[in-house]
Amino acid sequence: MQDIDLLVRPRWLIPVQPEGAALEAHALAVHEGRILAVLPAAEAERLYRPAQTIDLADHAVLPGFINLHTHAAMSLMRGMADDLPLMRWLSEHIWPAEGASVSEEYVADGLRLACAEFIRGGQTCFNDMYFFPETAAEIVGEAGLRAALGLIVIDFPTPYASDADDYLHKALACHDRIKHRGDLYPVFAPHGPYTVSDAPLKRIRAYANELGVPIHMHVHETADEVQQQLRSSGQRPLERLEALDLLGNDFIAVHMTQLTDEEIALVARYGVSVAHCPQSNLKLASGFCPVAKLLEAGVNVGIGTDGAASNNDLDMLEEMRTAALLAKAVAGQPSAVAAPRALHMATLAGARALGVNHELGSLEAGKAADFIAIDLSDAATQPVYNPIAQIVYSAARHQITDTFVAGQPLMRNRQLLSVDAEAAIARAAYWQQRLQPFAAHDSGSDIQ
Repeated sequence: MQDIDLLVRPRWLIPVQPEGAALEAHALAVHEGRILAVLPAAEAERLYRPAQTIDLADHAVLPGFINLHTHAAMSLMRGMADDLPLMRWLSEHIWPAEGASVSEEYVADGLRLACAEFIRGGQTCFNDMYFFPETAAEIVGEAGLRAALGLIVIDFPTPYASDADDYLHKALACHDRIKHRGDLYPVFAPHGPYTVSDAPLKRIRAYANELGVPIHMHVHETADEVQQQLRSSGQRPLERLEALDLLGNDFIAVHMTQLTDEEIALVARYGVSVAHCPQSNLKLASGFCPVAKLLEAGVNVGIGTDGAASNNDLDMLEEMRTAALLAKAVAGQPSAVAAPRALHMATLAGARALGVNHELGSLEAGKAADFIAIDLSDAATQPVYNPIAQIVYSAARHQITDTFVAGQPLMRNRQLLSVDAEAAIARAAYWQQRLQPFAAHDSGSDIQ
């Protein structure tokens, strides 16, 4: 028998690859942070002598969720200036608040609060876009999570950098600092077509090619964004990005609510991945991403929560359910995004977009042992005819009992082990007082 670190024996083991599989009487064998095997439980008992065995008689075990787009530190702006259109919300509230408050301290406190929510919600990796990624790297390490850290670039000054050259200088320095860490993946993060000019975008493409780093950018988020680009350049944003050679299989386009059939064919041809953020798009009335058409064209579509300021949570179970339901309504077809495909979008598709699908996103031998356990014995998820459908359409994040990254527990039996949630909440109260002046607004509602 082989000595191993851990054997997990759930009621259902959902590997994601192959899509739709829900294995009963199977086990997950883990050693030195990696998956040794997914195999029948009886066979595992013959082959392995585990230092620890976890029996989960009522649970499904599956890969941790990969949040393909978020602004994690903006958890401190949760609920700020709700119910406004995107550009008014940004220009009158969010950007002024950031200008007055964003700092290394702010990012550290916001990340700790977000990491508590990520872990409780079964997210083991998130693709972030925010300021001070160097500070974020420290907090991600403390929490034991994985993150694709956005190396932010914007034309205008912020507390983080003075201009595009300064952002790029800091981006390259941060890349060099984190590139050898196994828990972090550097990603260039030009904010959007309306905030980054041509010259820095050309430099980002050159650096991305040289360093083998993906590019992560808001694209076609709203109709106003598209019209603004048409007025300023005579091109739709995707047309401009293609002319700048930015599109490729390393490019992650976030939101993509305003797409023609020709643009869907364009992103499919270039191998672009899409980060779909349905709840944020709905809340800001930004539009509907044509997910079914993108999938039919062969586009890789993952799921992101966006920031808590525009969602207002970081709940991938809710986001996955919304993505599945909204896709059906937009396509007029109930099979448009079936439950197994929704789960794939929340896990393996995100890993593929980030270029780490050889390591993350499914439970397969040789991959990192990043997994979660969901208790399906709750009244709201009984009876269970199909555990994947039950997870996608019925389960809530309070049913997630365990979160593991690289074989290490970050939450066991619903108890956080790597983040002090009470301390994070106390710091959130401090920031609420500082940010309160930026939160008030008149939503324009005429409801009496």
